[in-house]
Amino acid sequence: MAKAQASFETKTCNGVTLNGGFHRADGVTFAFTERNGGVSAAPFASLNLGDAVGDDPGCVTENRHRVLCAMGAQAAEKNLVVPKQVHGDHLVEITSNAPEAICAARVEARAGADGILCTAADVPVLLCFADCVPVVLCVQDGFAVVHSGWKGTFASIAAKAAVRLCELKGYTTSQVEAFIGPHIAGCDYEVSEELLNRFETSFGSMVKVDDRHLSLAAAIEQSLTSAGVMPCNIHNIGISTPAHTDRFFSYRKERGLCGRHGAVAWMAPATPLSQGC
Repeated sequence: MAKAQASFETKTCNGVTLNGGFHRADGVTFAFTERNGGVSAAPFASLNLGDAVGDDPGCVTENRHRVLCAMGAQAAEKNLVVPKQVHGDHLVEITSNAPEAICAARVEARAGADGILCTAADVPVLLCFADCVPVVLCVQDGFAVVHSGWKGTFASIAAKAAVRLCELKGYTTSQVEAFIGPHIAGCDYEVSEELLNRFETSFGSMVKVDDRHLSLAAAIEQSLTSAGVMPCNIHNIGISTPAHTDRFFSYRKERGLCGRHGAVAWMAPATPLSQGC
């Protein structure tokens, strides 16, 4: 069982609320954003970070800028990497903040990816969500941000990212900290019996809330522990998006017409550019 909310800090900067980890010893700053504090109009009101939902692109750009400012990463905005999420398990690796490396990462990410691994300072990474599970993985001087819908969860994308991140940095997966952000919880996630049975066969009975409800977080936790991540290092914020549409977007609750909140991470350079709020 993952640890709950005590592992997350919450701060608000100029109306932008972040839930995550700040000034961490491993050098990683990460946050799960909420839906308020932006400039987008309904039905994307107001801090929509997704650029594929029909929102005004100028509003999305401003909203992303506000989030990076709140995280102290505004000077690194030129290096922001945002993938086209395709419900797969492809991982993009960023090991340098050189302009050519950022350009190559963006090209690969926009071709389709659901996880980005980063071991370079000064490179903010953003993935977008509205019910799917956001996962941030942290090691010393490295992180991964993962989009885990049911397909990615079934493919164990978070566990694959943890293993690969450790390969890049020379650590073992027992040194990984995993943070599961707001998502559609099992009590709200009704699925077909066939899909539920597939998950139960692959991940165990703990994924089955009842005869029709599936816990993606339980499957993610199981895959992470099977990969060697310590259960005590897995933290679940414990917020279900459909039950909190005043704070988060929910594709299912809002019938597909909504914005996207985000999971964002970055590492400041050796000489910090800004402390943010």
